[in-house]
Amino acid sequence: MARGWESKSVEAQQEEVQRGQPERARLTREEADRLGKKGNLQLSLKDVLEKLEQSRDERYRKMLEQAKADLERQIQTLSR
Repeated sequence: MARGWESKSVEAQQEEVQRGQPERARLTREEADRLGKKGNLQLSLKDVLEKLEQSRDERYRKMLEQAKADLERQIQTLSR
């Protein structure tokens, strides 16, 4: 009997928590994909920026600047 009572208590607690939280909007598959791609691009941009700070080779810096511009353009496109 104690087991049944305990499970009802846990169930009631879970319901209370769910009632207290606002419902989150569900994303479509396309929205979720877009957000995932944007997150990956932002991580890549962060990596490029860190490499730019450390690099002293002018040719490598030029390549990183081009990559930075391309990533920023792609992020801007996904933000629309």
